[in-house]
Amino acid sequence: MIYKDFQDLKLSALGLGAMRLPVIDGDDSRIDEEASMEMVSYAMEQGINYYDTAWGYHSGNSELVMGKALSRYPRENFYLATKFPGYDLSNMDKVEEIFEKQLEKCGVEYFDFYLFHNVCEMNIDAYLDEKYGIFAYLMKQKENGRIRHLGFSAHGSYDIMKRFLDAYGEYMEFCQIQLNWMDWNFQNAKAKVELLKEHGIPVWVMEPLRGGCLASLSEEHGEKLRGLRPEEKTAAWAFRFLQAIPEVTVVLSGMSNMEQLKENIHTFAEDKPLDEKEMGELLGIAGEMLEKNILPCTACHYCVSHCPKGLNIPELLELYNEDSFTGGGFIAPMALMAVPEEKQPSACIGCRSCEAVCPQQIKISEAMADFAKKVGR
Repeated sequence: MIYKDFQDLKLSALGLGAMRLPVIDGDDSRIDEEASMEMVSYAMEQGINYYDTAWGYHSGNSELVMGKALSRYPRENFYLATKFPGYDLSNMDKVEEIFEKQLEKCGVEYFDFYLFHNVCEMNIDAYLDEKYGIFAYLMKQKENGRIRHLGFSAHGSYDIMKRFLDAYGEYMEFCQIQLNWMDWNFQNAKAKVELLKEHGIPVWVMEPLRGGCLASLSEEHGEKLRGLRPEEKTAAWAFRFLQAIPEVTVVLSGMSNMEQLKENIHTFAEDKPLDEKEMGELLGIAGEMLEKNILPCTACHYCVSHCPKGLNIPELLELYNEDSFTGGGFIAPMALMAVPEEKQPSACIGCRSCEAVCPQQIKISEAMADFAKKVGR
């Protein structure tokens, strides 16, 4: 197992994410405890010492199962991370109640790593609002030793991350972002890494395989990669990509069975980062995959000046592309929750004034109608 330095700690470069534990009969709330226990045992034997859970994973049962699984080991042998569930605005005034319950559920007296969960467009104002006392309370727990290291995770845009960092950046010790070779450019992850670097904050990675979609590619794209590294499995390329980014400390993978766990541990037995040629080939494949699934908006903003409703069309198209490429998911609907009703895609009146000036000849009115229908699902 590769280990990375973090302050005075040595963390396994691969962390076990407990969002996708094995379940019974396809029911996400019914974790297969026996299989999960076996996976944690194997992970510990193979040197994984970082375990990541959260209040909402598996309908609230992930913290319980991970606490039970890790209770079999000396407390100093593992690092446990969980998060304050700010993805649900109804939790904002419950930080003390939730934190105390999390300690109880996990059966520990402190958390090694604790995060503001999912800083995004929907909750940034609440996270920064002092009336909820979230930041003050978590800092107090850090002073009391019940949080050893405080950080945040973010699915929001670059600008949202910057707002959070402008407010709390000097107190944040790490940040967890969605980072993979598809999102390096698609979700502007490269710029987010640079932003964190400017603040001296190391990167924790979530969704390294983008929910598993980067573990299998078309035969054409797979053949290109095999020509460069015949011995490397497709999923391993995602991890080798991350090994080439020096700011990355921990890569979290939500592994659902023993086979996935063993394959990932095998990959992290060696540090074999991509070279410049390999990186270029992989990002080229990302571009080809995106071309087939997204609209070619360049954010020139010509459309905005011609929209009688004043819609931020480039921003909406960016979210539409995310939703289309992912085939749904939560990121686009979550971001739209922060958009006023009169600026939603459904506000488009189909006048096509924007289309008359679009250099890419995008059928914007059709995209807005389709987007409104999709997010209404």
